[in-house]
Amino acid sequence: MSDTHKKEMEHALEKDVKAEYMTNWYDGLTYCTWNALGQNLNEQKIFDALQILKDKDIEVTNLIIDDNWQSLDHEGKSQFQRGWTDFDAHKDGFPNGLKHTTTTIRDQHPNVQHIAVWHALLGYWGGVSPTGNISKNYKTRTVRKAEGLVGGEMTVVHEDDVPRMYDDFYKFLLASGIDSVKTDAQFFLDVMDDADDRRRFMKTYQDAWTIASLRYFSIKAISCMSQIPQILFHTQLTTNKPRLMVRNSDDFFPGVPSSHPFHIFTNAFNALLTSHLNVLPDWDMFQTSHPYSSYHAAARALSGGPIYITDTPGSHSLPLIAAMTARTISPSAPRTIILRPNNIAKCIEQGVYTSYHAPRFLRIGNYHSGSDATYGASLLGIFNVSEQKLSELVPLSHFPGVQREKRYLVRAHPSGDISPPLSLDTSSSSLIPQVLNLALDVKGWNILTAYPLLSSSPSSSPSKSPEEKNKNKTDIEIAILGLLGKLSGAAAVVGTPALERHDSDGRVKVTVTLKALGVLGVWVSSFPEAEARPQAEPKAKPEPEPEPETEPEPKPKPETEPEPETTPYKWQDHILATIRGKVVPISSVSVVGKVLAVDVEAAWREMGFVAGWGREVEVVVMVS
Repeated sequence: MSDTHKKEMEHALEKDVKAEYMTNWYDGLTYCTWNALGQNLNEQKIFDALQILKDKDIEVTNLIIDDNWQSLDHEGKSQFQRGWTDFDAHKDGFPNGLKHTTTTIRDQHPNVQHIAVWHALLGYWGGVSPTGNISKNYKTRTVRKAEGLVGGEMTVVHEDDVPRMYDDFYKFLLASGIDSVKTDAQFFLDVMDDADDRRRFMKTYQDAWTIASLRYFSIKAISCMSQIPQILFHTQLTTNKPRLMVRNSDDFFPGVPSSHPFHIFTNAFNALLTSHLNVLPDWDMFQTSHPYSSYHAAARALSGGPIYITDTPGSHSLPLIAAMTARTISPSAPRTIILRPNNIAKCIEQGVYTSYHAPRFLRIGNYHSGSDATYGASLLGIFNVSEQKLSELVPLSHFPGVQREKRYLVRAHPSGDISPPLSLDTSSSSLIPQVLNLALDVKGWNILTAYPLLSSSPSSSPSKSPEEKNKNKTDIEIAILGLLGKLSGAAAVVGTPALERHDSDGRVKVTVTLKALGVLGVWVSSFPEAEARPQAEPKAKPEPEPEPETEPEPKPKPETEPEPETTPYKWQDHILATIRGKVVPISSVSVVGKVLAVDVEAAWREMGFVAGWGREVEVVVMVS
């Protein structure tokens, strides 16, 4: 980067970048028009798609208006032969201009907080039109592309005018209601045939784009098709700017069945590198109504990156969307967010590279950390990318972030099966072998989450009476399972849960902070197993026998007194849950086996809470 560009970058960071929450941009559910609306894009298709989403109660925070909105030349020719003519949208599909489109969207859909548009780094796939307004207003240069997919000549904005063009373009977009961009085809800088062209344009375009997106969009930008060394180690490695969102692989191809397992495989292995850059890897959009929809959804939920859907209007899997998202208590309005782990997922390899064609599971690991290094949930996605059914042993050591001195529960999604306590410390004979046996069909997947057990040992205070010590001698272990029914429900937990034990009565108090509403799961070791639990409803008492007319013969007394009847375990007598210090209605609490489920969303509505300034919900559970 030249001294001039360094100064511009510093100025943009110090003066132009406004302080704002990036949570909406990173964590909001995004809708993209690309596969959804096709290449003949117009504003009415966008309006209709958003209305259908609204009717289905699918709340998107971000909208990406993808390729085919721009004003281009050479109608009907290949995209590589078409050039960009003007900043504003094409008149056929957007007759009143881009600003009218965004204004209408924001008026009718206030949940859409960010609107992005797509464009190529050099303007369009075929550069800029030599006869359009852009060529009239900025100096241009003709370059030759290397033979192959994109061979031939094209016109591009001259290096002297690239910074001014980007500044003018993004200023226009911002005035038109656009506050973010998806900038594609960045590898074109590396397919210029002439080495001198590559030298003069490589850093100039990168720096101009970075500075303009900082200045006008606070780096709310997606870098696509940019995984070439000259960009990876120039724009994406540097840490003197906010983290950039970067496409981590090739596109999602809905009509190519063989591409879907490879798409997940590629993203997992690419993240071995991109997780070390100053970027948030973007695993690309997908469709929720598709033969591989849950396969893609599981991978996106694990990734730690954004989630974009590109559903054809009306073709939505509501259960799958619900499994990826949750509602918050945002002060402005209820808002749907994705449950994104706070680290970046990548392939879990045990020292040996596994070929895509090997009959082995693909293992993708992530770690959702608490507020300190002592607590966190480990997520391990298991994907069958082969063309045959597979069965493998999955050891606890494959879960990222697990600690030797801790005990863990492993819960599977979607089955909900829970393992006995596991530990890397095999010296304890009370623990079962630290492996899980998993079988998956073709296209099969499973998300295993290892939750650390929080232990509450009874007090050993000498002042306690023998009766009190005997009453409270049980060591209770608790695991916070996050939101049940979600692909990455552990990511709904904020910070580190607090656990304390009351010496007076032996009760255990656990405090959990959630960033979204849903059903909170808490595993409690002192609860009896599911098969030992009595029926929820007692049997009706039989009708009393009619009194006999004559006094019956007295029954002989037994030689020994019968044992007293065992009192059935009644979980309602051992649990108290509160939100904001108020008791949660019993209708919002249930127990299955050792898992306590608190429907925080239902309780929030029933208790009539109103969101304040906070964005989080604190739930307190007392267990005796």
